[in-house]
Amino acid sequence: MRDIMGLMKQVQSAQAKLQEMQAEMETIEVEGEAGGGLVKIRLNAKGAMKGASIDPSLMKPQEREILEDLLIAAHAEARKKAENVLADKMKDATGGLPLPPGLKLF
Repeated sequence: MRDIMGLMKQVQSAQAKLQEMQAEMETIEVEGEAGGGLVKIRLNAKGAMKGASIDPSLMKPQEREILEDLLIAAHAEARKKAENVLADKMKDATGGLPLPPGLKLF
């Protein structure tokens, strides 16, 4: 019974930390870039796009396909960074609480 009470306290603590983390994820931004910085994409840690930057040299009609590819690559990099930030925050929030593998709380 004592172990259950300890586990319940851990769950409550983790739940409070997760709620705080939800709000924090809206404010943390990551940036992905492609083409040596010609294209940059900013996302918040939840994956919402916050901004994009495209070098003017790519604004030519003949560069359209390259630009499209670079946008996808920059977005993928930013998304990976956002997922890593989220994973790190989850480790901190759960504080060693044993969660089943693959369980996603967001």
